Amino acid sequence: MNNIRDIQDEILRIKKERNVCILAHSYVAKEIIEIADYTGDSFMLSKAAADTECDTVIMCGVRFMAETVKILSPQKKVYLANPDAGCSMADQMDKELISQLKERYPDHTVVAYINTTADLKTICDVCVTSSSAVKICSQIKNKNILFIPDCNLGDYVAKQLPDKNIRLVKGGCPIHARVEKREAEAAKKAHPDALLLVHPECLPEVASLADYVGSTTGIMNFAKSSESREFIIGTENNIAELLQYECPDKRFYCLSKDMICSNMKMITLPDLYSCIKGNGGEEILLESQTISDAKKCIDKMIELGG
Repeated sequence: MNNIRDIQDEILRIKKERNVCILAHSYVAKEIIEIADYTGDSFMLSKAAADTECDTVIMCGVRFMAETVKILSPQKKVYLANPDAGCSMADQMDKELISQLKERYPDHTVVAYINTTADLKTICDVCVTSSSAVKICSQIKNKNILFIPDCNLGDYVAKQLPDKNIRLVKGGCPIHARVEKREAEAAKKAHPDALLLVHPECLPEVASLADYVGSTTGIMNFAKSSESREFIIGTENNIAELLQYECPDKRFYCLSKDMICSNMKMITLPDLYSCIKGNGGEEILLESQTISDAKKCIDKMIELGG
């Protein structure tokens, strides 16, 4: 095989032969997205995998995403295309730390962002995604909420729900949090006709300048449906590229050249090829008790409308 198309065709052949479902997060390379069965945010991918009749699922994303797939589809074989693709945010907090915080604040409901490990989810009360966080937290009867691990998303939720007492823990996505207010102001000055669309994992002072704040999928849907012609994209730079392909008559600018997730960029088409052939990747194996306990906070999210 001498080119990308040859590798893609062979992956598609094996996928059909072995009844494999390929999931691609929106941040991975376009040549993977082109042949994936589903592309989108992490929880959407997990739900799609649960609904598919495929026996095997390959996650082209990071480890916590593959774990979530396994939690919702324990009977399927789930593989992570690149075993080294982790998530800096998901690895920031562990059960020991959060257990200590639960003892310190026993009257708080522990809300875990989906970007957490399966192990940490086992001791949390409810899970949220970036698109459902405000809605889910508003549905929680308890006024006191301990929100982990992203303090920027938590701050955004707290601003939308002033009647809630939302306690934050320092943590979050280093990729989104590295963009400062001055960079956002400079981008708006450089592109005065463009709308600024940012992810709530960005710093509060950056989000305050945005015309729209939302999840990756929310940002993409807003840009595609908007009558505006120019946009500054305040999330992983791959999204600006994907939008430019989908909307060639519009203009998309990256908020910062540094908004690049190195973990997502580790996942390559050859990784997927090796995994689907059985020569690479890593099968995600979780204890049945971990799956059962971690699923409770996801089930609670679904119960509350997530």
